[in-house]
Amino acid sequence: MAFREVRVFEVREVLRLWLAGEGIRATERLVGFDRKTVRRYVEAAVGLGLVRDGGDGQLSDVFIGQVVEAVRPHRTDGHGAPWRLLQVHHGEIAGWVKEDLTAVKIHELLERRGVSVPCRTVQRYVADVLGRRRGRGSTVRVNDGEPGDELQVDFGRMGLVFDPATGRDRVVHALIFTACFSRHCFVWLTHRQTTDAVIVGCEAAWVFFGGVFRTLIPDNLSAVVEGADALEPRFNQAFVEYAQARGFLIDPARVRSPQDKPRVERQVQFVRGSFFAGETFIDLADAQCRAEAWCRERAGLRVHGTTQQRPAEVFAAEEAPRLLLAPTSLYDVPIYVTAKVHRDHHIEVARSLYSIPGALIGARVEVRADRTLVRIFHRGQLIKVHPRQEPGRRSTDPEDLPAAKTVYAMRDLDKLQRMAAEHGPNVGAYASALLDIPLPWTKMRQVYALLGLVKKWGADRVDMACASALAHEQVNVGLISRMLERGTEQATTPAPPAQPEVVVAGRFARDPVHFAIARTAEAGR
Repeated sequence: MAFREVRVFEVREVLRLWLAGEGIRATERLVGFDRKTVRRYVEAAVGLGLVRDGGDGQLSDVFIGQVVEAVRPHRTDGHGAPWRLLQVHHGEIAGWVKEDLTAVKIHELLERRGVSVPCRTVQRYVADVLGRRRGRGSTVRVNDGEPGDELQVDFGRMGLVFDPATGRDRVVHALIFTACFSRHCFVWLTHRQTTDAVIVGCEAAWVFFGGVFRTLIPDNLSAVVEGADALEPRFNQAFVEYAQARGFLIDPARVRSPQDKPRVERQVQFVRGSFFAGETFIDLADAQCRAEAWCRERAGLRVHGTTQQRPAEVFAAEEAPRLLLAPTSLYDVPIYVTAKVHRDHHIEVARSLYSIPGALIGARVEVRADRTLVRIFHRGQLIKVHPRQEPGRRSTDPEDLPAAKTVYAMRDLDKLQRMAAEHGPNVGAYASALLDIPLPWTKMRQVYALLGLVKKWGADRVDMACASALAHEQVNVGLISRMLERGTEQATTPAPPAQPEVVVAGRFARDPVHFAIARTAEAGR
């Protein structure tokens, strides 16, 4: 089996179970990790200060990041030394597999030859490298468990129901919840089988039952289980966090193993035949309303063939008082994405942009976004939190951008003017004149060019050149550059010649009486 890095939410689940009083073996069974892996994370957390009576408040994002960093293995190929030792003896192991020896027997033979590796590693090597799988054996009837403990879940295809939004009939699936002890059931109808749909169905189930069951046993739904495996299933991160929020555990059935959830397996045919078949529904809302009534009356009050009792009555008497408290508010379903940090120091999440700190251009980060916050992780560490933005908007923290580019990227005109004024009052005034237009950010490059002249020629010379240009009302950075190159920034404008106090008539000037305006004035007298 290839090495799989344990993710943040899985580490949180291990530590949460440990804080709840579960032992290493119980945690191994509930989360599906090897007990040594569980022990490593627990010991690392205790070493970092985790105490058992401190509550879940200790499991902050920063603390989980420290635990991940303390335990993270450094393997180039995803396997440890025992796996590489088995590769050296691959020929012998392959021969034993052909002789139909079990992995346990192979482990014993290797031990006799001085090859010391864990038995579980031998089992994974035989299964993953040599492809040997054992068939299904006999099964036994599993005890129903304690009242209020287990709730089995399965999807079943019902048929077609008219959808007013699309104007056509659409396939409807039933998410069926069956209480193992009482056999009381709830049916949630949906057009989709996504994680959001399953969570919404669970929320409706808690309302119907009046509380939360302690253990949920689903099929290998892709909305719940991302990677199906008989021993180590990989859960969907969104659903695991939902389970953490509502306080129940997930114990999925194995692939193609209906005996792992027998209480709900036969219920699918019962729902399809007794509730859906032969009925006509207006739309999905009408079907859901009638499904809940069917669950309370027809299914809930029938005499069950196995228990010989009415499921609704058994549930009300023995299971309802033992359920966890029902949620009082709707669950905020988050989205999870893996995003790449682009050259502009931003990532895209749900058609919105968010800035990323540090030199992470080209790296991939994990993002959790709910209705209010967007939290960004890199290698298990929380690196940024942004407020959630609408599609098409962006959230940029100036501290995340390179210092030399922050002003331009944020179009911070005030700061740009202050930067220019630091090199002299006339430089600042000249920058203000450049930016004094209806679209000032279009002139930001000219202000940067002016600051470049300061760096090249010195602040004093540029300040004098700006003063001269302002006196002549010439706002042009190219003019300032030419003045500095020619050394004319200190040249003074010659004063205009003094005007004589006595006006001397011109030699050929005509007398005013010769003009028409003068004659007109005399005629008027």
